Amino acid sequence: MSNIPAELKYSAEHEWVSTTDTDGVVRVGITDFAQDALGDVVYVEHPEAGSTASAGDVIGEVESTKSVSDIYAPVSGEIVAVNEGLDGDPAAINKDPYGAGWLFDVKLSDASELDSLLTADDYKNQVG
Repeated sequence: MSNIPAELKYSAEHEWVSTTDTDGVVRVGITDFAQDALGDVVYVEHPEAGSTASAGDVIGEVESTKSVSDIYAPVSGEIVAVNEGLDGDPAAINKDPYGAGWLFDVKLSDASELDSLLTADDYKNQVG
């Protein structure tokens, strides 16, 4: 069974969202289920810091030895930071998807969008 931390929110497209110490900013990554399905991650194209995204937009991609998968914005807002460490070590997504493998931080334009994301139990039911 995949690791699905209870304190996080999830999108149907296999992104996770966590709150940060900065008010109104959330951190986004891909789930353990998604990294396992992808296989060995070899490249990450992340959004540009300073760009804006709307929930559901394709804002990057993760390339693995098996496939290329789009990264979707689970929430709307401004990209305020990206994990540049992935440029040199994209496999961090495989090793630590909820820690060192995070993708980007978003300053929310509408915090209520968090309410439409899946809970850990909802996500567990989706991935079965």
